[in-house]
Amino acid sequence: MSLDARYPSLKDRVVLVTGGGSGIGAGIVEHFCDQGARVSFIDIDRPAAESLLARIAAKGQPAPRFIPGDLRDIAALQAAIARVGKEDGPIRALVSNAANDDRHKIEDVTVDYWENRMQVNLRHQFFAAQAVRPQMRAAGGGSIVNFGSISWMNAEADCIAYVTAKSAVGGLTRGLARELGREGIRVNCVVPGWVMTERQLKLWVTPEGERQMDENQCLPGRLQPSDVARMVLWLAADDSRMCSSQNFIVDAGWT
Repeated sequence: MSLDARYPSLKDRVVLVTGGGSGIGAGIVEHFCDQGARVSFIDIDRPAAESLLARIAAKGQPAPRFIPGDLRDIAALQAAIARVGKEDGPIRALVSNAANDDRHKIEDVTVDYWENRMQVNLRHQFFAAQAVRPQMRAAGGGSIVNFGSISWMNAEADCIAYVTAKSAVGGLTRGLARELGREGIRVNCVVPGWVMTERQLKLWVTPEGERQMDENQCLPGRLQPSDVARMVLWLAADDSRMCSSQNFIVDAGWT
C-alpha cells in the first residue's frame, strides 16, 4: 500500500506537464496519474515517452495523453494547450518542467547557442502560462508550477547560460503571481537540487560528485524524482490554495 499523501482535489483535475517523458517530468506524470488526474504531457523524446506510457499502463492506471513537441516551437505549444482544453476541459494545473542543463564553457558560447538555451530553459515557461491563463480564469483559478534550479544559487560553473535562465524563472514566477493572482491563479517555483535521474547518473554523477553531495546536503541520501513530484502534487492541489509567488526548494538542505 502506498504511503504517499492523497489529494482528493486532484481527482479528475486536468493537468499539463512539459518535458514529461523522462527524468523528473516522468516522475511528476506518474504521480499525477496515481492521484487520478487527467494528465497530458509534452516531450520531444518519443521513445522515452512511450516507455513511460508502458510503465503507467502496466500499473493499470489510465494512460496520460502524450503530445510530441519541441517547446522551442511556441505555436505548437499554444496549439497543444488549446487541444487539451478543448478535449479534456480547462487546464487547472500547469507544470513547466522541461529544461536542459548541458555543460558549456564561456568561450564556446555563441549568440545562437545563448538564444537556444533561453528558448529551452526559460521562454516556453512564460508562453505556456500566457496560453493557459484564459482556461484557468474561466475555471475560477488554477496552479502554475515553474521549475528553477539550485544551480544559480550555488554559483555552479560550466553552464552559465543554464544558470542565467534558471535564475530568471524566479523573477518570472513572482511577476506572474502578482498579475494573475486576482484571477485565482497561483504561480510558484519548485527548485530541485541534484536529482538522481537516469541522465544525471549517466553524464554527471561521478565519485567526486557523490562526495560533493555528501558534504553539502544537510540530509543523507540521494534525491529522487519522486521527492520533487510530491512537492508538485501539493502545489497543484487545493491544499496549497494560499501559496503563491514562492520558491519551494527540494534539495536535501544543500542551499
